[in-house]
Amino acid sequence: MTSTRRSILIASAFALALVLPVVAKEVPSDFARLEAAQIAANAKPGARTVPGRTIPVPATASPQLQAIIAAPYSPGWDVNPKSAAEWKEWVARRAAAAMAVLPTLREKLGVTIEESTIAGVKVFILTPKDMPPANLNRLLVNVHGGGYVLGPGQSGTGEATAMAAQGFKVIAIDYRMPPDFPYPAAMDDAMAVWKELVKTHDPRTMAIFGSSTGGAMTLAMILRAKQEGLPLPAAIAPGTPWSDLTETGDTYKTNEWLDNVLVSWHGWLGHAAELYANGHDLKDPQLSPIYGDFSGFPPAILTSGTRDLFLSLTVLTHRKLRRAGVEADLQVFEGASHAQYYINPTTPESKEAFTEIARFFDKHLGK
Repeated sequence: MTSTRRSILIASAFALALVLPVVAKEVPSDFARLEAAQIAANAKPGARTVPGRTIPVPATASPQLQAIIAAPYSPGWDVNPKSAAEWKEWVARRAAAAMAVLPTLREKLGVTIEESTIAGVKVFILTPKDMPPANLNRLLVNVHGGGYVLGPGQSGTGEATAMAAQGFKVIAIDYRMPPDFPYPAAMDDAMAVWKELVKTHDPRTMAIFGSSTGGAMTLAMILRAKQEGLPLPAAIAPGTPWSDLTETGDTYKTNEWLDNVLVSWHGWLGHAAELYANGHDLKDPQLSPIYGDFSGFPPAILTSGTRDLFLSLTVLTHRKLRRAGVEADLQVFEGASHAQYYINPTTPESKEAFTEIARFFDKHLGK
């Protein structure tokens, strides 16, 4: 045996001696039985079978986010309204809950709100009380989330408020929604506002952002602007985008029952997709923009969490952007469920998420 080989074996044995006691302490007492059962269950190629598990709250998240992670499922995640009246009643209850906290949030973050109309579409203008000189000529356009059904009026301005707090003026579009106004009403409203704004603002100083439904609409707006020959914004921020209305993506299964916001496709989410699509092909790029052509898209920053039901959609969208040659950043937060970075904008993770988005916009938007 050569001296070099002897040294490698000694080093390996020493390293193994250091590791083994730690591993032995962490192996569950019934691991051998579980190991044998899992090997047998997954002995053939195909779907993966995993044992029933209890997933602890990760100590690696901030204490504030840990409390949110530990919370029960979002109330009403499993509703299935049977009529337009039932949809409206549920949406109104959710809106009232949001409206109860938004004034306090605006006061805390130093943001004012003003209602207006652009191209016949109702919008809300959110302005920070302290705006950096570099942002005076910059403008952000927000399309809110909510599965195309939630967030009417001011109740949909939470994410816009958090972004305005970063020192930007934000135009939040209060687009029409089902059950009264299914597809393409939301997109028609969003594009009407965009067409009007680029008449009076330099698109090189503008960005479009939104999360969940708003993330999908952000992507769909770029696809439609390309088709119609309209100017594109300097940057976009499609957070945890619902970029595919079909139940597509690994984390629809791996994070099912783990995400405490959406919980499962088979709750209200799937019903809202059908309600919005109103009989149209769910893979139409204006409904599921991931099936569109991403070439020529502006730089993008995407945000998700490790427990997000839409984590796969976010990853798939990011990879498609990169394959199209688009500059695209991806930030994923430990333990966070769907869109919790803006649903709860006071956690350290949320502050970090919006700071990163603001930096990205500052890098790409002209002054």
